Amino acid sequence: MNMRKIMTMGWLLGALTVSTLSAAETLTYPDLVRRLTDLERLAVLPADGARTLLESSYDRASKYDAGRDEYIKWDANDDGRGLVRDEGDRVVLAELRGPGVIWRLWSATIGSGQVRIYLDDDPLPVLDLPFRDYFSAKVFPWPNLVYPECAPARGLTPNAPGANNFVPLPFNKSCRIVGDKEVKDAAGKVTKPGWGMYFQATYTLFPPGTTLPQFQWPLSAADRAALDTANELLGKCGENPAPARAGQTTEGKTLTVTGGGRATVGEFTGSGAITGLRVKLALPREPLAARTLLRELTVSVTWDDDREPAVWAPLGDFFGVIGGAAPFRTLTAGLLEDGTLYAYWYMPFGRGAKIEVGNDGPLPVTMQWELDRAPLTVDIGKLGRFHAKWHRDAFLPERADRKIDWPLLVTRGRGRYVGTMLHVWNPRGKWWGEGDEKFFVDGEKFPSTFGTGSEDYFGYAWCSAQRFARPLHAQPLNEANTGNIDNLRWHVADDVPFQQQFEAAIEKYFPNHNAANAGYGEQALYAAVAYWYLAAGGDDPYRPLPVTERVGYFTPPVADYNEPGAIEGESLVWEKPPVPARLPETREMWLRYMWIPSSASGFQRGVWSNDRALQWSTGQTPGLEYALLKLPVTVSGKYRVIARFAKSENGGTFQLSLDGEKLGAPQDLWAPAQEAAPPVDLGVVTLSAGEHTLRVDLAGENEKVTRVQRSGLFFVLDYLKLEPAR
Repeated sequence: MNMRKIMTMGWLLGALTVSTLSAAETLTYPDLVRRLTDLERLAVLPADGARTLLESSYDRASKYDAGRDEYIKWDANDDGRGLVRDEGDRVVLAELRGPGVIWRLWSATIGSGQVRIYLDDDPLPVLDLPFRDYFSAKVFPWPNLVYPECAPARGLTPNAPGANNFVPLPFNKSCRIVGDKEVKDAAGKVTKPGWGMYFQATYTLFPPGTTLPQFQWPLSAADRAALDTANELLGKCGENPAPARAGQTTEGKTLTVTGGGRATVGEFTGSGAITGLRVKLALPREPLAARTLLRELTVSVTWDDDREPAVWAPLGDFFGVIGGAAPFRTLTAGLLEDGTLYAYWYMPFGRGAKIEVGNDGPLPVTMQWELDRAPLTVDIGKLGRFHAKWHRDAFLPERADRKIDWPLLVTRGRGRYVGTMLHVWNPRGKWWGEGDEKFFVDGEKFPSTFGTGSEDYFGYAWCSAQRFARPLHAQPLNEANTGNIDNLRWHVADDVPFQQQFEAAIEKYFPNHNAANAGYGEQALYAAVAYWYLAAGGDDPYRPLPVTERVGYFTPPVADYNEPGAIEGESLVWEKPPVPARLPETREMWLRYMWIPSSASGFQRGVWSNDRALQWSTGQTPGLEYALLKLPVTVSGKYRVIARFAKSENGGTFQLSLDGEKLGAPQDLWAPAQEAAPPVDLGVVTLSAGEHTLRVDLAGENEKVTRVQRSGLFFVLDYLKLEPAR
């Protein structure tokens, strides 16, 4: 393994410094921007009065009755409309008192209605833009400059929904965000949609007396330079984002760990900090075997004279993936193209450190490790210890009115919550992710963070099965929402400080087991790694779990029915075509957020080949909307194309084409209720071995379609068959 290059470019704004926050501290805008990539700051124990909260559109039916000590409608799920209040033809999205900084704006559906941001009680907005422009790197925060890592242009990737903006927005007294409900012309006719639906603003409140910069737009040259630096660092994930540290060393070691054995990666006395961990090993090509091996292997780190490790997790989970994923890169962890797993958390210690790897499998495993270590730059008394613990179903709520809350972390002491890795095993395909994240800080009864949905917390939206990797959040693995799903979220600038205790939970709508496993999609299993810093002596109640808890449970179930010779719809590689310029604005939003292939849920088991199907939820603009799929052909020849679709009350009419030639007549997929259509003969084609382009055009809709839903018109493909034709 080649020694990595420590990145120094871009740190022209000043040397990295960390200190405990004092009430009289004054911060500049570049100071705030540096927090987007400053992993060392996370180890500094938080000052009194520092808080990170979430303003969101969660369903306000969820309440806590203090008089009766009762949680009411704790599973309420209409999370797109729970806003602060209406003000005529506008709605208040957020109303905050400072000093503070908004670190992240997110939405599932961004419209073209104006959103105005008022700061520090100024009656004039500092920003007055169509909501969609807050998520366009070419518009916000500076015209004609691009910050794709801080404000990715309208989504995570070209193929995944969800809009995020990580450009810091400071305020000293107040921040008020107001959106238009809809856009009307002079005659009062609605011409455009309003601001959108689903909203989150993650923000930190600083101790009283803190002075923050006055946000100005357009930004100053110094502020733009700070964002240039942050954008460059975020764009080079896979390398340590910190500058070169004086005295830092890199040590490499090749280890062979026997079955049932343990080995030491590194052991040190005195003070210092682990600043990087990288490991490479040969993994089986078969995903299930690779996942089993990565769960049999564990990594643990013990600080100082502690009896229990502060870090313990299966090897793959600690680095952000259970195995079987394509390479991906985030700021703190990831998988490089050469198979190297990396983590760049800053991990200080005062009297010693020991890093070990365990092997609970039957066979020896050889791996190459690299470890970066540096002297401390801050008094160890001001620093917390890094913790990362893997668990399943630990500390489930005893209260019946909080049964839906699945704990990510329960801890006591002083520290910061900095990240989540969630693995979901969803064997039967019903959508698993309606759960809101809830963070309870220092004993509060109602959470100061109350989210709008599991996928929203991880930065995407609308049940998307699209894999993606951004610097601060990722979905590196998703088996069409039916099988294994890995989701990551790193709280770097938006870490959650606590002084006494902390509980992070995420709602889990489906039980671990059901009656004889008879229902379709009526169960899901969660496992998580929580990442946090904790003052020495704090309570970390998590202990290592046996290998029997870590492997075996995610073995894929045998499908009730597999069509012989089928090319499964859910296996087809999907490519999003460009949005047509003539597409009406409302329909462009449908494409962006709903043009996502995923397993069709709600169908009876035993009906669908491989228990799955591909689903495309379109808008309703025939002639302009189409999907592209890659159809593999193994042997050249003449084939009869057989297709099997689903019909439903929202089924549209679609024309299929192969390499530009129409396949049969348009297919009307409307029916009064969901049903499996009989196989359809689409004609004979001559195909060469290789990859071909299957195009699906929205051609129209049945006159009996009466419901116009947010999800549009449905195209559902169970399978295709290529039968040799004489």
